[in-house]
Amino acid sequence: MFSKDTEWQKEFEDSFEYIETEDQLRSIEEVKKDMESEKPMDRLLCGDVGYGKTEVAIRAAFKACMDQKQVAYLVPTTILANQQYNEFKQRMKEYPIKIELLNRFVSKKKQDETIKKLKLGEVDIVIGTHRILSKDVEFKDLGLLIIDEEHRFGVKDKEKIKQLRTNIDVLTMTATPIPRTLHMSIVGIRDMSCLYEPPQNRKSVQTYVLEYDDEVIKEAITKELERGGQVFYLFNNVNGIEYKAKKIEELVPEAKVVYAHGKMSGREIEEIMLDFVEGKTSVLVCTTILESGIDIPNANTIIVENADRLGLAQLYQIRGRVGRANKQAYAYITYKRDKIINEGADKRLKAIKEFTELGSGFKIAMRDLEIRGAGSLLGEMQHGHMDQVGYDTYCKLLDEVVKEVKGIKVQEEQDVIIDLNVTSYIPDSYIQNSTQKIEVYQSIALCRTEEDIKNVIEYILDRFGKMPQEMFNLIGIAKIKEKCKDMGITKVAQKDNNVIFYFNPESFTLNIPDLIEQYNNRIKFSTGINPYITLTLKNTNNTIGEVEEFLN
Repeated sequence: MFSKDTEWQKEFEDSFEYIETEDQLRSIEEVKKDMESEKPMDRLLCGDVGYGKTEVAIRAAFKACMDQKQVAYLVPTTILANQQYNEFKQRMKEYPIKIELLNRFVSKKKQDETIKKLKLGEVDIVIGTHRILSKDVEFKDLGLLIIDEEHRFGVKDKEKIKQLRTNIDVLTMTATPIPRTLHMSIVGIRDMSCLYEPPQNRKSVQTYVLEYDDEVIKEAITKELERGGQVFYLFNNVNGIEYKAKKIEELVPEAKVVYAHGKMSGREIEEIMLDFVEGKTSVLVCTTILESGIDIPNANTIIVENADRLGLAQLYQIRGRVGRANKQAYAYITYKRDKIINEGADKRLKAIKEFTELGSGFKIAMRDLEIRGAGSLLGEMQHGHMDQVGYDTYCKLLDEVVKEVKGIKVQEEQDVIIDLNVTSYIPDSYIQNSTQKIEVYQSIALCRTEEDIKNVIEYILDRFGKMPQEMFNLIGIAKIKEKCKDMGITKVAQKDNNVIFYFNPESFTLNIPDLIEQYNNRIKFSTGINPYITLTLKNTNNTIGEVEEFLN
């Protein structure tokens, strides 16, 4: 539990050189509220690259330091560690806060010195990679753990650092949370803050998903160089990266091409990156070390080779490395010509193409959750299909169990059986793709209110056009089902030109005089253990319409 904001905190926050977005301010308040509560914070901060997550983290870290607590800032790559270290140093230079860096590029002597100071409490904030998780790293009084780009860490890593202290506050930041984390946030096990609002003048990245073609690549690089920009070229194969760089030089002779990968020494990578930042080179061929933390506003074209081998969150993060300025940025997501792509990769490529607008990180994560499944809540498995029950049913079951544990009475949802002599299905002539067909069936089945049904109808009409009669019948049955649930009707069955409504007498109220006045001899009432009402139809070609009218 942390204290309320100090005068220094207000002064520090006022020194921020940019105007915060409303989402940023809300997220900062949510994080502070969590830190001040007795319950340890476990919050997920979800926001696109460049949307201001780091500033939220810096303010949380400053607040922890004001209470003499230590902060561990865990990042996936050395490049990002260096960038965040410099950012923290710059923001806190006016304050007596000791910040240190811990990664494989820091000398052994300096590492040992930092570890010793951490144990003695002489370091307030340590920023580092997996090195922070080593057994020899101990803290005197760790109060806050910040995990940046959490999808890059294994569950083992995250559970390991939590074991340092059982009551530390944890802030997890990402543009695209892994399915397990997103699922935990959706069902309420973890708290979540979202940054939806883009910075001023930010434009969405123009994305092309296509087969690899030398001519397209040549044109893309040339076009960027002609407007004075730079190009990222992602080639995730250390062994062939030098050859690829030479090939690009041959393809675009005017380009100054360099390459970088994780097996190089820290000094080598630093020099290559510095030259690129300063504009001395124009094309950087690199592995996925590019994925995290490189912020170069002048680089506004990115080309990804063999994109089908990368994860969806990875692709989204990589694309986020361009478009950091107010220039139009371009992303070329390529795969080998004539290659047969497996279903998972195909879905990932379609998703990256579909979600191009700003702030799509959350949607990407939701699609990833659908593709991969949510996985185990308590174990180490990060994803896994829930084919047996489906995601929504799983969430419903989990919600019921949580309510039972809390002692809240769970209202059992009564399913309604609808057995009408109407043709209700999605014809192949209307939706050919079986996956899309299943998605539409699921969205209709999951409707719980009239508003849900209205939204589904709008979505279907917008995506597939005018509905055939069979689809109207399917939607009509969904409407009937929801009305019956609200009224206590348990079954609707048709026999010839009669429709029988079975109901639960405890939850069903009848206005018999009104019904007789309106339907006269077309209705019959039957009492007993299983009471029901029989309605004689005027026209069996309009069964759905007459049943809906009767229920209304």
